[in-house]
Amino acid sequence: MNRVLSTLLSLACLLGTLAAKPNIVFVITDDQGYGDLACHGNPIIKTPHTDALAAESVSLTDYHVAPTCSPTRAALITGHWTNRTGVWHTINGRSMLRENEITLGQLLKDAGYETGMFGKWHMGDNYPYRPEDRGFTEVYRHGGGGVGQTPDVWDNAYFDGAYFHNGTIVQAKGFCTDVFFEQGNAFISRCAKEEKPFFAYICTNAPHGPLHCPQKYLDLYKDQDDRIAAFFGMITNIDDNVGKTRALLKDLGIADNTIFIFTTDNGTATGEKIFNAGMRGKKGSPYDGGHRVPFLLHWPDNGLHKKLEIPTLSHAVDIVPTLLDFAGVETPRGLAFDGVSLAPLITDGPRIRWRDRFLITDSQRVRDPIKWKDSAVMSEHYRLIRGKELYHIDNDPGQTNDIAGDHPEQVAKMRAFYEAWWAELEPSFAQTTEIVLGHPDHPEVSLTAHDWITSHGVPWNQRHIRNGLMNRPRQQPNAKAQHRGHWAVKVVTPGTYTIDVRRWPAEAEHPISKGLPAGADVPGATKAFRAVDGKAFAVTHAAIALNDQEVAKQAVPDDATASTFTLTLTEGSHQLAPTFTTASGDNVGAYYAVVRKAKD
Repeated sequence: MNRVLSTLLSLACLLGTLAAKPNIVFVITDDQGYGDLACHGNPIIKTPHTDALAAESVSLTDYHVAPTCSPTRAALITGHWTNRTGVWHTINGRSMLRENEITLGQLLKDAGYETGMFGKWHMGDNYPYRPEDRGFTEVYRHGGGGVGQTPDVWDNAYFDGAYFHNGTIVQAKGFCTDVFFEQGNAFISRCAKEEKPFFAYICTNAPHGPLHCPQKYLDLYKDQDDRIAAFFGMITNIDDNVGKTRALLKDLGIADNTIFIFTTDNGTATGEKIFNAGMRGKKGSPYDGGHRVPFLLHWPDNGLHKKLEIPTLSHAVDIVPTLLDFAGVETPRGLAFDGVSLAPLITDGPRIRWRDRFLITDSQRVRDPIKWKDSAVMSEHYRLIRGKELYHIDNDPGQTNDIAGDHPEQVAKMRAFYEAWWAELEPSFAQTTEIVLGHPDHPEVSLTAHDWITSHGVPWNQRHIRNGLMNRPRQQPNAKAQHRGHWAVKVVTPGTYTIDVRRWPAEAEHPISKGLPAGADVPGATKAFRAVDGKAFAVTHAAIALNDQEVAKQAVPDDATASTFTLTLTEGSHQLAPTFTTASGDNVGAYYAVVRKAKD
């Protein structure tokens, strides 16, 4: 009886501890810059709900990320430098988060949290890189880096799309941002009803292009250029959803013990034409306009419900250790972060003395990292750009006056820090992130051209697929195309595999050699990816190369939707490259392939 009583008391203590843990709602938008908020001085944009959040939140006003989306998300979810995680690009097989990385979702799940991810993941679409493989138990997302990109459900656009719900494709009604927030809010409501602490990671693909949004939001900016109207319209739509989610938390009675965070993944993609908060550069740039973004944190139960601006330099790698501290979750033994916990800084604000440190961000966007490429070494007062240009950010926030020649000692210090950082990370660059074949948790693997490893053209969105993008030499537009790329795969169960090689994805179920009519367009400033005709290829043969050697080839009938091969694959790493040969002699990489382990 005493043992039973002791067990019950222990369980009660555990449940009490879990109930006391703060909930976390983390909203991150795509391609929205620091200046794309009214509270930061933008004279045109309408963001009343985010402005209200800023008026009662801690704001990190010198917070930095990577200049593009996947790298930021990798740093944000792991607490590690993007280049350490294997994610230094958004395509090319370099956007998949290495298997050895432990995510915030996994850490919070292990600590008793319910974990949900909604919207844009962009760190892998196959096992073991999907969010459901990385600690998230409720997942509702699009494929790739955006709605309508190559790994996404075929012919998706921003309205009435189909999404992956815990691995199953489901149809949805409405604008994509509204759908992702609705799914996140349903998860929040369920967890609140069950009195379970939760981490809701709500990641919009808006306002990333293509520039589409509901007509009523376009009408708010009818006096602006079409692109600005759509870009700002998407942001105002996000803002309305932020307001709805905050209202829901209040209605559920859990707002006070919920950490609510709003941030973005890189500098503005479009809004700099109107306002850029005095910064130089935009998305992709090593200057502050490419990577200094908003970060708002609201948590009433911890006294974080009044406006407080903290100008201390900080970075996405700091967020995991910070949230673990706030949640009372111990860091597992052996796990070290590249960032530091900002909890003392956020809690004590101006009263705390914070050490100066160096931080690095860079924009690689290449197959293999290049030293100093589009890099910024940052300190509280200086920015070293590409290892050569030096700016005093306090005196010159627009980064117009290069003072490197006047301060060689500062340049030397910052270069030395970068050199040591590069030397530490460089050995890992050759560790190619591989798509796993033959794992029982993922018996059918869909490969897409988005993840081709190549130094040449990558068809990363469905317009590229429809246009029939080929690896044709730029200097020789009339030369025959020759596919120069592969998928990096790792076979974990050796044996016989079937490989369906496709021009069009399985959902389209369309003949390889036939074209496709254009799909319907949607409201906005640019065409939907599907709203162009699909080019026909007169394909005669399909072939598969394995590790640079052709291992199989066969004729393709006119009405075939796939060319199916049966191969014996050995355990280990391989370079898989299916191709089509056309009647005109072009060698075209297969945009899609579906791989299955044959039954023994």
